[in-house]
Amino acid sequence: MTFNESIFDIDCEEVCKIIEQAIRDYVEKSKTKGIVLGLSGGIDSSVVAALAIRALGKDRVLGLILPSANLDPSYETDARKLAEQYEIEIKKISIADFVNIFVDKVDEDVANNKLAVGNAMARFRMILLYAYANHMNYLVIGTSNKTEILVGYLTKYGDGGIDFEPCGDLYKTQIRLLAKYLEIPEEIILKPPSAGFWDGQTDEGEIGITYEMLDKILYGFEIGFTKEQIIAELNIEGIVVNEVETMIARSEHKRKMPPIFSYK
Repeated sequence: MTFNESIFDIDCEEVCKIIEQAIRDYVEKSKTKGIVLGLSGGIDSSVVAALAIRALGKDRVLGLILPSANLDPSYETDARKLAEQYEIEIKKISIADFVNIFVDKVDEDVANNKLAVGNAMARFRMILLYAYANHMNYLVIGTSNKTEILVGYLTKYGDGGIDFEPCGDLYKTQIRLLAKYLEIPEEIILKPPSAGFWDGQTDEGEIGITYEMLDKILYGFEIGFTKEQIIAELNIEGIVVNEVETMIARSEHKRKMPPIFSYK
């Protein structure tokens, strides 16, 4: 297997059928009535929303638009456009006031820590999603992909705090293929992914590498290539592969339940 082949090609129709059936089965088994998700206007939440609607019907899917003060308004515009396309119910709750109170109450050093505040934003969104899920007897459906999960690009008990993750086995590259198949609006597919944590924040900028290259490196590790083989195959600097390997190791705790220490 080499990187010259179409390593991320998938049968989109078949993958959608599998995921949709899994969503139906999981919701039915849980005895809940539907699902709620954060509808960000980005590609991941748009794909998950489309799959959930196909699986459950539009009346059993609620989209929450949860913008921060720093989020580009185009994300809300695109989220509303998607909701209108699929005719699902949406509610908008700005997290700006939550964040302002948080920043006002914590120590100044914490308030000035971008990572701490960004993670708090993600956790405020989780609180709101679960409030509506509890109220409506719904499940919170996740919108992360395999790429983000492997490198830990999610907030523990934030966007990582969900009931199930339908697209967690698909690389970002494959999510883009599904988006085209599902006829997600092109402006959503092409826009730079962002959580709106601070002005100008983008996922790729924060990670420090494009998703296209990151997926190839991760795939290399998945199929058992050594670092040297990945470097040679992709013709990239070793420091990049080393950093990806570090991100995988550093974020391992996000992919596991918290350990329970035994006293015996």
